[in-house]
Amino acid sequence: MQTPKMVEPVPNEIYQYSIISALMDGVASHGIPISSLLAHGDHGLGTFRNMVGEMIILDSTVYQMKSDGSIVPITSPAEVITPFGVITKFEPTQRVKACISGKEDLAKLLKGLLPGARNHFLSMRIDGTFKKIHARTAGGQEHPREGMVSVAGRQRTYTFEGAKGTIFGFRSPEYVMGINVAGEHMHFISEDRLRGGHVLGFETEGEVEVSVSMASRFHMELPTGDEEFNEAALVQDSQGIASVEG
Repeated sequence: MQTPKMVEPVPNEIYQYSIISALMDGVASHGIPISSLLAHGDHGLGTFRNMVGEMIILDSTVYQMKSDGSIVPITSPAEVITPFGVITKFEPTQRVKACISGKEDLAKLLKGLLPGARNHFLSMRIDGTFKKIHARTAGGQEHPREGMVSVAGRQRTYTFEGAKGTIFGFRSPEYVMGINVAGEHMHFISEDRLRGGHVLGFETEGEVEVSVSMASRFHMELPTGDEEFNEAALVQDSQGIASVEG
């Protein structure tokens, strides 16, 4: 029997495993190996089994950012599970240097760079020094099916000042709220790989390099054989998502 050929990911196509509403309902005990996620790209974000920490993927390297402030590179991705992850083979079509005063300023910049992408997905990477970054990391579920709002109630928040590093994330259109996070969903990791988390707010220190690409292809895979997912209500909770995702 021939070994199936690996299919190379399409540049800037977005692959997503599961949906954000599943995390809201506490569907986080199972998932796919991170190695399976990496088959679809080299830049992304997500979380880990039982929502223990934040995930960032840069140049095919995966990092777990934990609530105690530690950051662990995932060296055996076939052995680590993600219940929710989003990834792309990132090949930016626009690059610019800019000063950014916050998320609203970033939204204006993205609109100017890709004015025809209002209803498309965007992938973005920001490299440079940040005057301030407000970030959080989730400590994980205390019991199976504990919802994300409850988990976020115990999250740790950090303010990093003068931090050099990288933000990576996605901007998703409004119509996918509940499937993903509408608007910007971004994670940060410092250049020394010692600080990071889910970005709640930020301001750059001078100019940073902003790289962006538009995605017109979005591929989603839903969990199968997962009792938690099968029994979840999956009712859209826009207010709850906004409260935990910032």
